[in-house]
Amino acid sequence: MLNISGLNEGIVLDHIQAGRSLEIYYHLGLDRLECQVAIIKNARSNKMGRKDIIKIEGPMENLDLEVLGYIDHNITVNIIQNDVIVEKKRLKLPKKITNVIHCKNPRCITSIEQELPDIFYLSDEKTETYRCLYCDEKYGK
Repeated sequence: MLNISGLNEGIVLDHIQAGRSLEIYYHLGLDRLECQVAIIKNARSNKMGRKDIIKIEGPMENLDLEVLGYIDHNITVNIIQNDVIVEKKRLKLPKKITNVIHCKNPRCITSIEQELPDIFYLSDEKTETYRCLYCDEKYGK
């Protein structure tokens, strides 16, 4: 049995769809932070069959968790302080996402002005459809 020690302070991302942890690792920018990160891939789960888990140690005020809601709003975010889970957050689709997805419309201003951020807003929650803020191009999962 694999044993990864507990956290004194940090975040545990649980119920990640199996195989998606590295995508989340890079979207959160964990590769650029000076914190300890444990990625557990294909852990057994009664609820999901297999799942990934990410444990991030240290204070996380610079972490933008909104992107997680876009990637998979079924992820559970556990906030740990003094070795205890002090809060469990359930995610939802963010109303706006920046620089996570890119507009595919070749006539969009973001294709020409490359320093502009790619901003999408949630246009239909049921179908999880986002639209480009600049040209209104549809982006669905």
